[in-house]
Amino acid sequence: MIYINPYTLLVAVVLSAQATDTGVNKATKDLFKKVTTPAQMLALGESGLKKYIKTIGLFNTKAKNVIALSEKLIRDFGGEVPRTRAEIESLPGAGRKTANVVLNMAYGEHTMAVDTHVFRVGNRTGLAPGKTPLEVELGLEKVIPSEFMLHAHHWLILHGRYTCLARKPRCNVCLIHDLCRWPEKTA
Repeated sequence: MIYINPYTLLVAVVLSAQATDTGVNKATKDLFKKVTTPAQMLALGESGLKKYIKTIGLFNTKAKNVIALSEKLIRDFGGEVPRTRAEIESLPGAGRKTANVVLNMAYGEHTMAVDTHVFRVGNRTGLAPGKTPLEVELGLEKVIPSEFMLHAHHWLILHGRYTCLARKPRCNVCLIHDLCRWPEKTA
């Protein structure tokens, strides 16, 4: 994900819900040349924002959320992205995964963002089985050594995106094939 500062990271993550990083990066490339603060986003306005993000799914709702979260950042947080999960989750369009990504990538916190790929890898491999993203998140936080937590969610996402695929996992090229507990391995 391409971003300039904690605010643009927050916006990019909010826009990424049910969208690809590639699509978000394409849409925000020009947007982030013009907008890097909540005040600039409010000056652009909802209709102006929509022109940049119209290629992203659910762009109408996401534009409303980005404008509302920008207003709240200015009103409640002095225009700065807060540094706690609860405060980030209080922003329109931001949930736990968004908070974890921002805390990890912008502020270096040891958090685990669980998306569909991380959820699948955690369950399939047996690394952190769970019925909910929160269960997988808490399980991964227990088994991943602290020195790897800053980048672990990226590695797990990439493993899920390119190796441990949902429909046709590529077990034959998997680097952790021998450690994986999935009974339906294809190699």
